[in-house]
Amino acid sequence: MFLNQKYIFTFAVLIFGGCPVKDLKGFDIDIIGLKDKAYTFDFEGNNSFFKLFENSLVENGVFKVKLYLDKSATMIQLNFHITGSIELTCDRSLEQFDYPLDIEEKHILKFGEDDKELTDEIEIINRHTATINVAQYIYEFIVLAIPMKKIHPKFADQQYEENEEGLLVYRSKEEEETSEEKDEENIDPRWAALRKLNNN
Repeated sequence: MFLNQKYIFTFAVLIFGGCPVKDLKGFDIDIIGLKDKAYTFDFEGNNSFFKLFENSLVENGVFKVKLYLDKSATMIQLNFHITGSIELTCDRSLEQFDYPLDIEEKHILKFGEDDKELTDEIEIINRHTATINVAQYIYEFIVLAIPMKKIHPKFADQQYEENEEGLLVYRSKEEEETSEEKDEENIDPRWAALRKLNNN
C-alpha cells in the first residue's frame, strides 16, 4: 500500500491451530528491493513470540512495534517504538502483574564486507545482504526494559531499600515520615540550632 511516499507493511506472529510458527520469518524485511528512502513497518507479537526464544526472561506479553526504517547507500537506520505490556512477578509479594511498555530505541546497520558488531547500537552487515530479521532486536529491547526491582503497582506508594543482608525492606510513606520525625527528635541540640540557621 502506497501512502505519503512511504510503503507500509504489516507483519505479525501467526498462530496455526493454537501453536506458534516455528521461526520468526514474520519479522523479516527484504532490504534488497528497498530504494534509498524512508519506510514504515508494523509488527505485532504475543505470548507465542516469547516462547520462540530459548530461556526467555519473558513468558507472557503483548506488544506492537512501529518501525521507522531509513535506507541510504551506506547504512540503514532502524528506529523502534514498542508499546504493550509484559507479565512480571513482584519481588515483594510474588504476585504477577502487567508491566506497561513504551520503548523507543535505535539501531544502525552499516554496509560493509563482513558481518560485525561495533557497539550495542551499531553493526556492520554485508552489503549484499538480502533480508534482515528484527525479532532479536525487539526481544532484547523488551528485556532491557524490565526494571531491576519488579514491584506490583499496588505497592507504588511504599518506599523500599536493601538492608545489610541484601534483602528488600519496605516502608510506607507514613513510616518514612515517622522515621524522619524520630531522627529529628534524636538529633544533637547543637546540630538542631545549625539546621534552624540554614533554614532561615
